[in-house]
Amino acid sequence: MMQLQKIKETCLYVEDLQATKAFYHGILGLPVISLKEDRHVFFRVGEDVLLCFLPEVTMAESKLPHHFGYGQQHFAFECKAEDYEQWKEKLEACDIMIEHEATWENGLQSIYFRDPDFHSVEIVVPGIWD
Repeated sequence: MMQLQKIKETCLYVEDLQATKAFYHGILGLPVISLKEDRHVFFRVGEDVLLCFLPEVTMAESKLPHHFGYGQQHFAFECKAEDYEQWKEKLEACDIMIEHEATWENGLQSIYFRDPDFHSVEIVVPGIWD
């Protein structure tokens, strides 16, 4: 039986590429794999990719199917269980407000915070969806 294995890339639409880079690379430490001024910044997240586009630019392109969006979105990063508390401390040290900390039915926790475009970013530990 055919099955999809993972979500390979996640796409966000942002207003300011430099603010996005400063947040995801400068604070969260994600490696930049592509930066095209006035279009996009892409980050490596383990084996996956976080794509951040300026929506007005990609909406007008004709090389690929039009893709663009507006509004606040949600996605989650996974960290090692032993790094969870350190991530909380790092966010607080960088004056990033933790909006919510959830304790799930399985006893595991996750934290929610906002990026510069007010997307809801979550950090989870392995097992949240097991």
